[in-house]
Amino acid sequence: MDDIRVRFAPSPTGTLHIGGARTALFNWLFARSQGGKFILRLEDTDTERSTENSAIGILDGLKWLGLDWDEGPELGGPYGPYRQSERLSIYRKYLQQLLDEGKAYYCFCTPEEIQNERKKAQAEKRDYKYVGKCPTLSKEEVAHRLSQGLKPVIRFKVPKTGFTIVHDLIREDVEFNNSLFDDFIIAKSDGWPTYNFAVVVDDFSMKISHVIRAEEHLSNTPKQILIYEALGFDMPKFAHVSMILAPDRSKLSKRHGATSVQEFRDDGYLPSALVNYLALLGWSTGQDKDIWSLDEMISQFSLQDVSRSPAIYDLQKLTWMNGHYLCAANIDDIMALIEDGAKSRGWLNDDNRAYLTKTIDLARTRVKTINEIFTEADYFFEDIKSYNEKGIKKYFSKNTTNDIFNEVISIIEKLQTFTAIEIEEQLRKKADDMQIKAGEIIHPVRLALSGRIATPGLFEIMELLGKDRCIARLKNATIFIKDLQNK
Repeated sequence: MDDIRVRFAPSPTGTLHIGGARTALFNWLFARSQGGKFILRLEDTDTERSTENSAIGILDGLKWLGLDWDEGPELGGPYGPYRQSERLSIYRKYLQQLLDEGKAYYCFCTPEEIQNERKKAQAEKRDYKYVGKCPTLSKEEVAHRLSQGLKPVIRFKVPKTGFTIVHDLIREDVEFNNSLFDDFIIAKSDGWPTYNFAVVVDDFSMKISHVIRAEEHLSNTPKQILIYEALGFDMPKFAHVSMILAPDRSKLSKRHGATSVQEFRDDGYLPSALVNYLALLGWSTGQDKDIWSLDEMISQFSLQDVSRSPAIYDLQKLTWMNGHYLCAANIDDIMALIEDGAKSRGWLNDDNRAYLTKTIDLARTRVKTINEIFTEADYFFEDIKSYNEKGIKKYFSKNTTNDIFNEVISIIEKLQTFTAIEIEEQLRKKADDMQIKAGEIIHPVRLALSGRIATPGLFEIMELLGKDRCIARLKNATIFIKDLQNK
């Protein structure tokens, strides 16, 4: 395709929701797969709700996901500005064009008059449509009211007959009856354009070739098509992506868990895992495959493979996927993510980075998120404060456990090379000598050294803890068992 230009145009009134992130990703994948441009535009004309903090959060969220833009805030580009709040002069030009051509008009109806019309329609059990007198005002009357300082809105003249058809790349043709629309507002009384007008001017001015956005915007599209036609603009191609629903098929909300990119980041998810997961929410090539590299997604992404059916949010699948990426990631990348947390816990100093790195590398095999690493690895840095209750009953209640611990202590003291391989060889040999299963040594020793009944490999743990700490913890466990037996 020639001159592929797509855009992500969030409103900075809150966080970057996963629905918005998925829309941004689909646009980014389409642009990258077609050798096109990905444009970021901030639709910040809602002055009451838009904040700079939200704008910064959206930009940071996209950067964290790795979705770089070719034009937009911070980068600029040939078709800026890329914030709607800086484009008022552009909107005024096209608003005036519609007014001059009689395709739009000033509406001086007060909010009270509009509200009375709505109440009347409700009482008559019919849908409200604007039927004021402003469309028939003479030029002289309009000029007179403007000279009095009145602040009208501007309404677009909608054709009262015929149909507007949205040719959608995902949903095929969707037909709308023009008679169902009223003359909708395209500029507010403060002079700022409404969404449906601004988005048309922006997409045309920025030469957007494909508008890929959420399904919720489908109902706005016929109005935008009418504006395109009225202004004589070439239209982009439209593709409306399905909604993301909760597992119970209700609207996704905070009660279903984290729903914003920032929350996932703070909860310890990796951007690569979230991108992989979001890509599969509504896109499928038909392959029985969950783990996709970014290059694979780019090479195979097609709007033809995007489903029109709602995507179902599955936090368990995302968490599983995150665990996969966590295990496969470069350990230096993981260290960069946990460094601040490690320092705040006193786990990291100038002398123990190598030890911390080995510990995190071992601990990450048993967790699904970055945050869980700190819980999984605490016994490598802190003394054992308690033992797992089930483990106490199962392993510490036996009369033979302390004998086993004393044998293990003796083995540890004699070992010249304290490596996982050597430790395993000697402990398994001891089990054979004692005519017991290796597990009868491994499980109670695991509990004594970690306080837990489930950990990474015991022998690797012992090597990391070192001789002295292993001996000290085994001795502490023997004292605990004696106290337990004397009660």
